[in-house]
Formats: sequence, C-alpha cells, structure tokens
Amino acid sequence: MPTPGERLRLLGALLAVPAAESRGLLEDFSTRHGWLVAPLEELAATPLEEWQAEHARLLVNGHPRTVCPPFESAWLDGMMPGPATAAVAALYRRLGLEENGISADFLGTMLECAALLEESPGEQEQCVKRALWQEHLGRWLPQFAQALQEGSRLALYRGLARQLSGLCGENCA
Repeated sequence: MPTPGERLRLLGALLAVPAAESRGLLEDFSTRHGWLVAPLEELAATPLEEWQAEHARLLVNGHPRTVCPPFESAWLDGMMPGPATAAVAALYRRLGLEENGISADFLGTMLECAALLEESPGEQEQCVKRALWQEHLGRWLPQFAQALQEGSRLALYRGLARQLSGLCGENCA
C-alpha cells in the first residue's frame, strides 16, 4: 500500500510530458497503485506520440483552448500568472521552500508540497497543509478533475482525474 506522500508524488508526476521511459515507470508503479493496470493496457496500444499529443491537448496548449490547465491562477484568476501564484509562493516560503523555476501554482508542484507536508508531523506543517488544501487546492482541484475526467480520450488521465477527486474528498472538507 503506497503512503499518502507516495500517492501524491505519483499523481503530480503524471502531469509531466510522457517520455519513452514513461510506460516502464508506470508498470513499476502499477504494482503499488492498482488503478494504473487498465490504463497501461490501453497505453500499450497507444503510440507515444499520440499519448504526448493528448497530454498537450489537455494540459498545455489545446486548440481552440486548453482543456484543463494545471495551474491555480488559470482557474481562479483567469490569467497566468495571477494573484493565486503569488499566494501559493508565499505559502511555500512559510515552509522555507524556494522556487525552482516552475510556477508555484502548477498542480505538480502543489502535490509535491502536499507530499512533503504529509511526511512532516510538525504543528506548523500541519497548519500549512490545511491552508494548502482549504485556501488553494480545494478551491479549484474539483473543477480541474472534472474537466480532466470529461475531456480525456485516454484512460490514464480519466483515472488521474478520479484519483484527484478522491484527494479532494479526503482533504478539502
């Protein structure tokens, strides 16, 4: 059974651009994350270029619009970067985390932060964890997950959407 931190890191990693080694990595993860088994069967028959195109359409630069941009500011502010980006960056600074060149409000970064917080038992970390879910992820992740579920042509991203929805149920209330 994966730890909550491992689960969060995997979900964040699934937002990355698929590469040649991605199928093999997913096969390794599927032994601890059973929900990946069915999507892997579909991906076995899907050319990498098609998988990459679906990733781009959903998350990067779909035409005529990106289906579900993985950035808080896109959902809450209607622009990137927006005030939400600065607010999330301030939250990271409370933890002593530094920016790494990726937008602070990128969902993958936010899930990595959530994973760190899961593994930190301190009172300050738990306070920041509540703020991350209530003030940030809880305000837009449900809509993102729904758009991903409805918009994806691949089972992998529909499964990711279900997993993200589950996170909301566990953490956003």
